[in-house]
Amino acid sequence: MSAGDDEIREEIAAHLRMAVADKMARGASREEAERAARVEFGNVTHVAEVTREVRGGLWLERLGQDLRYGWRALRRTPAFTTVAVATLALAIGANSAVFTVVNGVLLQPLPFRDPGRLYAVSYLPTDLPFEWQGVDDRLYLEYRRHVARFDRVTGYQRQELTLSGVGDATRLPGARADASFFEVLGVQPALGRAFSAAEDQAGTDRVAILSDRLWRARFNGDPAILGKPITLDGITRTIVGVMPRGFTFPAASQVWTPLALRLDAGNSFLVPVIGRLRADATPEQAKSELEAIARALPPDPRAGGIKPVARIMPLKDTLIGEVRTSLLVLAGAVAFVLLIACANVANLLLIRAATRRHELAVRIALGASRGRIARQLLTESVLIALLGAAAGIVVAFAGVRALLALAPAGRIPRIDEVHLNGWVLLFTLAVAVITGILFGVVPAHSGARREPQEALGQGTRLVGGAHHGLRSVFVTAEITLALMLLSGAGLMIKSFFMMRSLDTGYDASRVVTMSVSLPPIAYPDAARLQAFHTALLDRLAQIPGASAVGAVAFRPMSDVGIMGDFVVERPTPLPHGYTVDKPTVSPGYFAALGIRLLAGRDFTPADRAGAPGVVVVSQTVARRLWPNESAVGRRISMEEPPGPNDWLTVIGVVNDVVQDAQLRRHSTIYLPYLQQSSTGFINQMTFVVRPQPGAGNLATAMRAALRDVDPAVPAQALQTMDQSLMDTIAEPVFQMRLLATFACLALLLAALGTYGVLAYDVTERTREIGLRMALGATPGSVLRMVLGRTAALACTGAAVGVAGSLLLTKVLTKWLFEVKPTDPATLAAVTGVLLLAALLAGLLPALRAAGVRGLTQLLLRD
Repeated sequence: MSAGDDEIREEIAAHLRMAVADKMARGASREEAERAARVEFGNVTHVAEVTREVRGGLWLERLGQDLRYGWRALRRTPAFTTVAVATLALAIGANSAVFTVVNGVLLQPLPFRDPGRLYAVSYLPTDLPFEWQGVDDRLYLEYRRHVARFDRVTGYQRQELTLSGVGDATRLPGARADASFFEVLGVQPALGRAFSAAEDQAGTDRVAILSDRLWRARFNGDPAILGKPITLDGITRTIVGVMPRGFTFPAASQVWTPLALRLDAGNSFLVPVIGRLRADATPEQAKSELEAIARALPPDPRAGGIKPVARIMPLKDTLIGEVRTSLLVLAGAVAFVLLIACANVANLLLIRAATRRHELAVRIALGASRGRIARQLLTESVLIALLGAAAGIVVAFAGVRALLALAPAGRIPRIDEVHLNGWVLLFTLAVAVITGILFGVVPAHSGARREPQEALGQGTRLVGGAHHGLRSVFVTAEITLALMLLSGAGLMIKSFFMMRSLDTGYDASRVVTMSVSLPPIAYPDAARLQAFHTALLDRLAQIPGASAVGAVAFRPMSDVGIMGDFVVERPTPLPHGYTVDKPTVSPGYFAALGIRLLAGRDFTPADRAGAPGVVVVSQTVARRLWPNESAVGRRISMEEPPGPNDWLTVIGVVNDVVQDAQLRRHSTIYLPYLQQSSTGFINQMTFVVRPQPGAGNLATAMRAALRDVDPAVPAQALQTMDQSLMDTIAEPVFQMRLLATFACLALLLAALGTYGVLAYDVTERTREIGLRMALGATPGSVLRMVLGRTAALACTGAAVGVAGSLLLTKVLTKWLFEVKPTDPATLAAVTGVLLLAALLAGLLPALRAAGVRGLTQLLLRD
């Protein structure tokens, strides 16, 4: 006890002595005087507490008392404490895990100097069939010379390079970077230097900068690496720098070479541009400046009359892209789990408060104020939440690792910055305090407002009718939130099965693919490229167990391809704006992939340079251009206007196939690779091998075949077509798995909450049920009574949940495939699952209630 407490006690005793002396002076006896003085003075304990409060500093002392008392109270009820802490640990841990990802990807600033001033610059049409940011090469060079609103601007181009001469040849992601690239970002090499202006010119650009990861993995972190040669795409370059650990911009780049951009009348490159905005400039001023510089240039005949649009946006927004929506959906889903956990623990606290009525009434009768009782109960709630948060950190640590393991490779930007840190711990603490108050305020208010005479008069009997409505509201809320999560998960699961059962138009079972990119220094023209492809096809055909082989420039379900228009020989009219995919394929490709030939013939080795030009069209093209007629023998051209030698004859028709990563069927015109003269159409090919029945995995043999043809060329994307499909749908599958996990957790918590409330209700109503059965009620009627209450709670929650689902599931539209957000079958199915789970949760309490026998035993027991 503190010295301050002793002073307060002495002061109160002095007041009592003075009052006693005064009354005795008026003729009262000592006993009468002491009794009257205490009645007038009031509750001594309460007066002492008020006095300490007035003097200040009591709040800290009381907090310590409340924490100690709360800890002792929680230790006395280990079952309650374990269930409540475990429930919150799962919910808070899941929220902390998702926040860790959100914090690393969305909230943390870019690891560049003053990243808020970095902007991406774009001057392109808004209706391009693909996402891209940048400007064309001509405007970029002009803009770089005359820009004033940015301190500097820089450009780059993503590329992939083959590293050879250091172990096995491998394909690396990289970038061609302007000489000012690293300066604009505010990041300099940790070892060596950046590119010089002289090295950013064609002919003097044979230098390279390595990432820290590549330097350590392939060169053992050799500090003397500067000045040594490295072979990239067959070109020998000199290493001039190594970037700091963690720097991989753009897009996980491992090596950088000079941009060395020069104008070419036959080509137009798109250059992503980054600028560091001047401190006294605004993005709107920079946008106007870009438009003015573009207008000052003479018209570009290659633009075809298309009017570009200027855009200036924060660099961070361009890096995050659409992953923002995905992460926010996950954050919302896991927040629902936390709300369900709060409702669950609030119900547990209401039940616990009902069992502590006598204890609380005694404390009030002894002088504790209602505010003090409410603070004590609220302190216990926050203490439970803090214990749950402490355990939740362990859950979060495992959860982050699971999230990153499940995430599609390369789909989450800035993944290296995702880790537990001080911000995550602060978030977890804040969530714990807020949730502790959220689920504790109602039980605390309810426990403090009950009259002590009522509680003491009831003794230890459990009569919780006052909390009956609150508990029902919490259970209904849990069921509502759980149904909304289940609806989202159900839609994603149905969408996944729709994708898996999609008729792609080809037989991909056990088909193995291998992509190959050939370096231009070793294969500078179409003839050498075709010679390589032919040699590799012949070698692949010799693999034991291979039944068919072929090659395609852009395999189905890839993110890249060539699309464009064409000319049809009259009198056939061509629909306005009609475009097609234009993959280049080898003889045998259709057989290797299982694409059915519907009319005419396949390509043959005779369809080579110098032979009449030929094409194969898909069924949609044939029906669109020549309805009710044969397409074989018709002529089209890829040139406009076509010359006499530009016409291509249709020699076959094949069925439509799913061609792109969006799983859409496109109109397609197939071109023979032996007739291609442009290296851009055939320098990267995907080889397809169909194994014979019973043959093992051919991947190792395919890699060996490639090594036999050219050991300096690495194999890429060596996988089955089934794996390609799974890679294509990786993002919606990721969403499905996480939503399904959160939905199952929500369902479990809702079921446990329903069970807990009904079990306690049955305990409260044991006397009533016994009386009913003594008066003739059957076990079946009691069973129906309890299950009827369960059904009423579940149906109310389900009705509200369905309405909420119809509103919230619209955010999943971009990840759904051939499934509407309001799909009635899915909503009906998940509603049925939830109702069944709720009824099962209420079945055990109902069976226990139906087993109550006789009122007499109850009365005797009392």
